[in-house]
Amino acid sequence: MSTATERLQLPLPRPNVLELAPLYEVLRREAPITPVTTPAGDPAWLVTRHEEVRLLLGDKRFGRSHHEPERASRITTAAVLDGPTGEFETEEADHARMRRLLTPAFSAKRMRMLSDHMGRLVEGYLDRLVAEHDASPDGVADLHSTLAYPLPVAMICLLLGVPESDHELFGRLSERMANTTIGEEAHQAREEFLRYMIGLVETKRPQLGEDVISDLIRAQSEDPTYDYAEMVRLCVGLLFAGHETTVNRIGLGVLFLLTERSRWEALVADPDGRVDAVVEEIMRLGAPGDLGLLRYAREDVSIAGVDIRRGDALVLSVNAANRDAEVYSDPEAFNPDRPERTHLGFGHGAHFCIGASLARTELRVVFAALAHRLPGLRLAKDLDELRVRTTLTGGVAELPVTWRSL
Repeated sequence: MSTATERLQLPLPRPNVLELAPLYEVLRREAPITPVTTPAGDPAWLVTRHEEVRLLLGDKRFGRSHHEPERASRITTAAVLDGPTGEFETEEADHARMRRLLTPAFSAKRMRMLSDHMGRLVEGYLDRLVAEHDASPDGVADLHSTLAYPLPVAMICLLLGVPESDHELFGRLSERMANTTIGEEAHQAREEFLRYMIGLVETKRPQLGEDVISDLIRAQSEDPTYDYAEMVRLCVGLLFAGHETTVNRIGLGVLFLLTERSRWEALVADPDGRVDAVVEEIMRLGAPGDLGLLRYAREDVSIAGVDIRRGDALVLSVNAANRDAEVYSDPEAFNPDRPERTHLGFGHGAHFCIGASLARTELRVVFAALAHRLPGLRLAKDLDELRVRTTLTGGVAELPVTWRSL
């Protein structure tokens, strides 16, 4: 790993869950690729400017695997997305196969099938939110535990083919795996989750359905080289990526809308007409977590005047890139009407998020339903009083809301 006399320590402190550390603006302007130390204590390069983040997301000279994985820098001590994944020599081919296998799962047909079910789920969760609110002496209900958390868990479980009786188990295990504060317990949760997935695959094998796990079992029967362990690892990754980031963005989206009343009132005035633009602005400003996406250099490269050596770790700050004043006018403002509609919230290039259609659908259904059902919605706590999540994706652990008259 390249050395430097001074390294910033990640994560950079931020004022609250909606704002980034002011230092990011300085870094974008003066040192868009700068040496840092990760929370795991390892050296890396932090990339903050939109131009370089977009370039590196689509550049095949950077990947998720490492030629010496045991020596690779780690981004965190959590049990998921902490270090290199996949085989260095076959990463590109393995990724292409994974995309081919998963494309049918996120097809327009599957999304249409899920959409109606999703709408019914959201209405049911909102019924529970209303009941909790009405039963509370102070007229407060927690939108995080009642809607923002259970909906993405239910949807990714449905997509994968996980029995409804196991949804709560899935959620608990994923939360523990992504926790950055519990050390070995997070890795124990991962092992427990892997054992569960192996059992589920074997249970489903005799009678396959229309779900991702069934799709992967079919692929394995047609291609003997498709490793069983690879299939299980893919399911684990899908579960985490398919719901943790959406939990985060529902929560942050609610905060963006309710911390400035005019934003919420504009959505309430035209939920169906404005929801798409609102969702894209949430995706731009609400990139999950305080760190970024981990990549490794596959060869020596010089970018933005910085010499990066083979094996160096890079932390691509999508959060910072999506607030780059060179790309976005008034970049810190939440403005669904902004002319710049592109963002890196779903990545870029070959690794563009395959589940983008599912995430967009969930966010559209949630925010349109909230605006229709609860036009008087407001926060019941100040932003700086909210408990934060200790997971890789961050966000808030509670969303106390009310619509009772003051």
